[in-house]
Amino acid sequence: MRLTITLLIATLFTTVFSIPSFTQTPHNRTDTLHNHLYTVGVGAGLIGGLYDGNYPYRLLKQHGNFGLGAPDKLDGELVVFQGKIYQTQHTGKTVEIDDRQLTPFAMVNFFQPDKKITVNSAMNKESLFHYLDSLLTSMNGLYAIHISGKFSYIKTRAFPPVKEHEHTPLAAMLPLQHFFEFSTVQGDLIGYRLPAFMDNTNISGYHFHFLSAQKDAGGHIIDLKTDSITIEIDKLDSYTINVPSTSEFDQFDFKKNRDEDIKSVERGKAAGK
Repeated sequence: MRLTITLLIATLFTTVFSIPSFTQTPHNRTDTLHNHLYTVGVGAGLIGGLYDGNYPYRLLKQHGNFGLGAPDKLDGELVVFQGKIYQTQHTGKTVEIDDRQLTPFAMVNFFQPDKKITVNSAMNKESLFHYLDSLLTSMNGLYAIHISGKFSYIKTRAFPPVKEHEHTPLAAMLPLQHFFEFSTVQGDLIGYRLPAFMDNTNISGYHFHFLSAQKDAGGHIIDLKTDSITIEIDKLDSYTINVPSTSEFDQFDFKKNRDEDIKSVERGKAAGK
């Protein structure tokens, strides 16, 4: 049996005379569905070496049509876009994958943008994130972000696969990364900006994966330079964590501080490099 933990981010709190909980002004069912982040697995677990798939993609699709994650045994990177799931393998090969396969970690939502902006000026990754900060006004907000258009440069990465039950921490595998570079390319960035209070359960800050317009290339974003892009933003108000029911997860040490490992993995290089 799986344990599911749900947290509702509240702007207004009410007193309830039953089981104590965090809650917020009620939404209708559709609104809640379209503003909800569903996460399979725990971010710190993936960073620490929990790579064995345990949750089927066919079920993941029931919780979102947009998102990102990791494939079983860590062979590359995942993107969920327009209801389809794509895997960029360590070879760079990118394909739509079988719903019967499993993921160790993924986050999805039903994407319904609240805001849409077109930007025709060139930006590198740092200036893009700075610009996004000016749009995402809540420091503690949960945001799903879709960026589509033309890029003069994109650099991505993917990790090679591991053996079953091999738990080498992800930061220790950085020398094994495979990098891919693209010039004058069209495609989509699928990602999130999550708040600091979600660190370890998810991955706080910006996190983007790329999918080319031809759906034949992708990976975790390392660097980029925009040309002309459209930014769509979907502000979320709740999230669920589906906790794995595996022996490896049951014995995993979540007390270890993995902040530096998470930062190193996100930027694709060890601290100080």
